[in-house]
Amino acid sequence: MSTGAAGRFRFRLAFRLALREMRGGLKGFYIFLACVALGTAAIAGVNSLSQSITGAIAGQGRELLAGDLRFELNNRVATVEERAFLDEMGAVSVSSGLRSMARLPDGSNQALVEVKAVDGAYPLYGKLESEPQVPLAESLAVRDGVFGALAGPLLLERLGLKPGDEVLLGNARIRVGGLIVREPDALSDGFGFAPRLLVSADALAASGLVQTGSLVEHSYKIKVGDPTGVPALRREAEEKFPVAGWSIRTSQNAAPALTANITRFSQFLTLVGLTALIVGGVGVANAVRSYLDSKRGVIATFKCVGAPASMVTIIYLIQILMIALIGIGLGLVLGALIPFVAAQFLADILPVSTGFQLYPAALGLAALFGLLTALAFAILPLGHAREVPATALFREQSFERARLPSWPYLLAAGLCLAALAGLSILTAYDRTISLTFLGATAFAFVVLRGVAILVAWLARHAPRVRSPALRLAIGNIHRPGALTPSVVLSLGLGLALLVTLALIDGNLRRELTGNLPERAPNFFFVDIQSAEVEGFRTLLQKSLPEGKIIEVPMLRGRILAFNGVDVGKMEVPPAGQWVLRGDRGVTYAKNLPENSSLAEGTWWTPDYSGEPLVSFSAQEARELNLKIGDTVTVNVLGRNITARIANFRVVEWESLSINFVMVFSPNTFAAAPHAWLATVIDPTASATDEAVALKAITNAYPTITSVRVKDALDIVNQLVGQLATAIRAAAAVALVASVLVLAGALAAGNRARTHDAVVLKTLGATRSTLIRAFCYEYAMLGLSTALFALFAGGVAAWFVVSRIMSLPSSFLPDVALGTMAVALVVTVGFGLAGTWRVLGQKAAPVLREL
Repeated sequence: MSTGAAGRFRFRLAFRLALREMRGGLKGFYIFLACVALGTAAIAGVNSLSQSITGAIAGQGRELLAGDLRFELNNRVATVEERAFLDEMGAVSVSSGLRSMARLPDGSNQALVEVKAVDGAYPLYGKLESEPQVPLAESLAVRDGVFGALAGPLLLERLGLKPGDEVLLGNARIRVGGLIVREPDALSDGFGFAPRLLVSADALAASGLVQTGSLVEHSYKIKVGDPTGVPALRREAEEKFPVAGWSIRTSQNAAPALTANITRFSQFLTLVGLTALIVGGVGVANAVRSYLDSKRGVIATFKCVGAPASMVTIIYLIQILMIALIGIGLGLVLGALIPFVAAQFLADILPVSTGFQLYPAALGLAALFGLLTALAFAILPLGHAREVPATALFREQSFERARLPSWPYLLAAGLCLAALAGLSILTAYDRTISLTFLGATAFAFVVLRGVAILVAWLARHAPRVRSPALRLAIGNIHRPGALTPSVVLSLGLGLALLVTLALIDGNLRRELTGNLPERAPNFFFVDIQSAEVEGFRTLLQKSLPEGKIIEVPMLRGRILAFNGVDVGKMEVPPAGQWVLRGDRGVTYAKNLPENSSLAEGTWWTPDYSGEPLVSFSAQEARELNLKIGDTVTVNVLGRNITARIANFRVVEWESLSINFVMVFSPNTFAAAPHAWLATVIDPTASATDEAVALKAITNAYPTITSVRVKDALDIVNQLVGQLATAIRAAAAVALVASVLVLAGALAAGNRARTHDAVVLKTLGATRSTLIRAFCYEYAMLGLSTALFALFAGGVAAWFVVSRIMSLPSSFLPDVALGTMAVALVVTVGFGLAGTWRVLGQKAAPVLREL
């Protein structure tokens, strides 16, 4: 028989023997199945939901954009030549957006609103749904000198209005005729901190809000005849008007910021799911080791009748692969259902497919993750089984675990782990985050192994105690075959992840609700005209006499190039992309801003008059790989301005004070029209004082937009709470995997526990003594694991909050105590549940097998 034929015959024989041996069912592999299924389902579900949302955004691009093309200009309207070019493309709908204050006619109350002024062609695609549902032109029509409007329900709630009531917008009277139910292009317009107020273009013009330097976005949405020509039209616009400074978006990329955020968040949840899968891998290893241990007689028989060691390995590898595939299949079914279930809750918030749909790429990725994890953690126990001789199998109770298997098995396991790491990096949105996660996970495994060794060493060298139960518990921690490594490893990763997320969430909430509001300004005032600055300052000082007022000139600009290279053609790290996304606020200053400090370079003199210079935020400059002397090209008010970087500043973004990525030398914008931005900081001001100041400013200067910082922080806090709920749910998956692994480890140790309990009871130990011993043992292991989780989670949370988010980080004792409680309850509870049956074993059947 040729070598190839012999190999095929051996494989077929191994396959038949593997199937025959599996006729007894999956006993001993339920934890294996659950661990693989849980991690696979998490990864499949998260990625399927992400693809569902991003696919819906791409598929509904026309409706979400309300056009095939969208040209956005800030602080200026299109020129005659630009508008003629846009009109040649197709039907044009023009809308203008800005933030302002809506006031009650008697001046008793006011609220910040997101104003959107539209023309008669809006929307070109999709449908505006309102209550009552009447034609938009009728809702926005002028009656008796009062302009019509539609408003978000929140505005009516804040101002105590009902449909038909009037408000003041700038200098215009507005009648709120109905409620906005669904705005087709709301997602593409971006997230707003205030309720929508939809008005006509004539109403906006009558309000007087659009003045020189006002922060207003003008959007020109185009409905073209042939959608396939959209890319060519975009290129033509960029070539024909290279200095227009407009942002161009197509229906294929209707909401880029939302898509990027969903992708980034799904990557984070995928890593959490991968944590659950890796934690489950420990359960896989325990289950395979326990299963092979129970099959030692069968393995010995195979070897005694002449089966080579490779045949034994193939038989059980086939079984493990088949069981892993069953677990992966279960996980894929659950993962495929997650988008369908989630769509029922997200349909009113995000564009999702409400029907059942499969996402093969997401499911395939999850299946590959599951298979690689199962193989990586199952190979080493297989190597142990292959190398133990038949005589040892007949003579000993279990496999020898101290030695490592031979190098081929170590290499195979290493290759599977490397493939797992490579796959997570290649599929990551931000590879730096993925690498950090993998490094932290590997380090955690090493440290957890060290913790287990340290706990066993301390138990071995502990002084002799008088209590028999405590002495027995200490001995159980360090004896051969102890549960210490399994318990510490199974609970350690899950609890560390839980502590990390809980501390991050706690620090964010503490910052948003406590520290940040105390340091942040009371108000931001936007669109202050130069002629209003003096009167505004006087009135604000009168309303808040203890307040510190800071005023700076404010313009809007879009970064086009660095060192003459178009930023659209540059590879920019994800952390720095926000600087290039859309327009940025820019300013000029003679002196270094008081809330900044120089990190590198020198500041220009107050009377500087040379080439335009710019000061760049140091952190953002590092992310964009900029250095002193580089040039930055910015489009401001339709003009391209190139400035040289003179210095880098350390900016305290977390203070919420007036901060800019770019501060230019004063000569850069000489005679350029602009408005002013101001803040007032008064920690002693009460809510009543703030309300009085807001009322005074709004009534005296109706075109100035006032933003109360605490209101904005409340909205952010709500968003953080919603995100934290999703993160906690994902973390719970990892913790459930840890509990499953713990249950599997305890089940695997029940055989040895049964012999120990029977022998001890035969020698006179009572059930209460054994229960106390097990309680002591599990409590000490749980406490040791909780201490590691507190340390590792605390360090990880500090790194994320302090280094990545640049926020103050503190250790929260309530999280520490909660983690201790979880660890002790889980270990003691599951430990006693798993060994309760052991304590009731009859002595005779066990003693006969000794």
